[in-house]
Amino acid sequence: MDVYEAVTSRRAVRGFTDREVRGEVLQRVLSAAAWAPSASNLQPWHAYVLTGGPLAELKKRAGERLAAGDPWDEPEYEQYPSPLKPPYRERRSAFGEQRYGALGIAREDIEARQRASSANWDCFGAPAALFCYIDRDLGSPQWADVGMYLQTVMLLLRVEGLHSCTQMAWAKFYRSVAEVLSPPDELMLFCGMSIGFEDLAADRTRMGRAPLHETVTFVGD
Repeated sequence: MDVYEAVTSRRAVRGFTDREVRGEVLQRVLSAAAWAPSASNLQPWHAYVLTGGPLAELKKRAGERLAAGDPWDEPEYEQYPSPLKPPYRERRSAFGEQRYGALGIAREDIEARQRASSANWDCFGAPAALFCYIDRDLGSPQWADVGMYLQTVMLLLRVEGLHSCTQMAWAKFYRSVAEVLSPPDELMLFCGMSIGFEDLAADRTRMGRAPLHETVTFVGD
């Protein structure tokens, strides 16, 4: 798989089989992803990989919280500015319509949307998950570095025939994640990432992208 194919075939998969993801594959991917760029080579990412019993325990804890109706943890960072201005507001709205529309869920059916969202905390059935932390004392440029690292991981997973889904949803249950991982206090959970083999019977909706002229300006002859 060349780089172009890896980029264009990568998407947020929300349905995985229980087929095992071999540890040596994850080690190979993360060893190569360490070469992702970062300003002054700070390498500000801290990744935890969960499989087997520890991941099952985390899913169990999250499921119990959902069943009990426990509130989300107090946010440690703002996922979206409020209000979200155009064109970002419209793009987010279009995502919701396409995502839930593919599941046959009406816009006004809040309960059904919540049920669909709850699959986040089962990692959509994936047998492996990565949780990415960043040091609380670092700034916006380092958050950008973490994004480049995660993109590198996702592209390398595609080369291995795997799919993924990054999930800021796990930041809403960061206390439950910490109960299993015991990260140092100076680290903040940015997101989780479900990893596995795609369930071809699950919803395979692919989100579109803005036309090039909306996001890129060419200057030159």
